[in-house]
Amino acid sequence: MTDIMAEAVEAIEKKLEGSVFDGSAKFVIQDEGAIIIDSSGVRVSDDETEVTLSASLETFQEILQGDLDSASAFMTGRLQLDGDMSVAMRLASVLS
Repeated sequence: MTDIMAEAVEAIEKKLEGSVFDGSAKFVIQDEGAIIIDSSGVRVSDDETEVTLSASLETFQEILQGDLDSASAFMTGRLQLDGDMSVAMRLASVLS
């Protein structure tokens, strides 16, 4: 696992603050890998999920840092979504 992916997992875990995410989502970070968020926690993996969110490393970092709203990123094409939109919306509310 690269340092970038390890830092991303840690940042998401901090945002979740010990809560459990009811659903399964995958963040695909271009040229880096994929991170799964589900009831088991946060981990680097490329398993199947209910929704897949894809973005560049820069966009992903801006979302995690709170500098970019995930809905805005989606509306401007910086964040792509494949799968269940309701799961993506629940994830956005947990991570904001």
